[in-house]
Amino acid sequence: MALLSFERKYRVQGGTLIGGDLFDFWVGPFYVGFFGVTSAFFAVLGTAFIFYGAAIGDTWNPWLISIDPPDLSYGLSLAPMTEGGLWQIITICAHGAFISWALREVEICRKLGIGYHVPIAFSFAILAYSTLVVFRPLLMGAWGHGFPYGIMSHLDWVSNIGYQYGNFHYNPAHMVAITFFFTTTFALALHGGAILSAVNPGRGEKVKDPEHENAFFRDLMGYSIGPLGIHRLGLFLALNAGLWSAICIIISGPLYEGSWIEWWDGWKNLPIWN
Repeated sequence: MALLSFERKYRVQGGTLIGGDLFDFWVGPFYVGFFGVTSAFFAVLGTAFIFYGAAIGDTWNPWLISIDPPDLSYGLSLAPMTEGGLWQIITICAHGAFISWALREVEICRKLGIGYHVPIAFSFAILAYSTLVVFRPLLMGAWGHGFPYGIMSHLDWVSNIGYQYGNFHYNPAHMVAITFFFTTTFALALHGGAILSAVNPGRGEKVKDPEHENAFFRDLMGYSIGPLGIHRLGLFLALNAGLWSAICIIISGPLYEGSWIEWWDGWKNLPIWN
């Protein structure tokens, strides 16, 4: 089936969650939908507030612009606009845009009659973000524990948090998250490299089929997970990378306030040594 005729087959009304046929249409290749409208609304509004924060700030240097969260003294209350209120509004807009985009993905999945793997995967990214700016600050009693919206200021925040707990590399959940991140890139690099090798043969040679890819990995490591399996594995690894990233930061502060370096000395206090 040609691509255009395939699109015509599925570009029919229906499958919407809210709004019925009100926004059930396409603009060029892009599906709009009710949640497409809300995504655009929150994205534009949040971006406008970022520009407003830059306008009342000290610089227009994109590396140095920073929208900071409220001071810890404000706790979980609303702060004045110039003292963290902007950060709170932008955080609300970001959640509105991200969640709307995920729900728009759900509607597209319903139209295509496919599973919800894409919106579920994206929800893990939303979870990781929400953990940093909502769940962890709530558990620690102040919005000021969220990270600032800026390039250099965000990097400074990451560095400061890391050394605030001794050294974040000793956080066991951080170790698991990093392992999943590196394994994800390794597995999908192997997969992408194999695909490109198969479909870009030498001059005068035919494009290779999946059995050649399976044979390569059987020769390399004795086993091939297969073309469908590698995508399932990639999804599993990527979701765990995001999940353990959220876990590693939410246990630092709300559940453990000491140095992660000293945490590893806990084995010395086990009763068996007494």
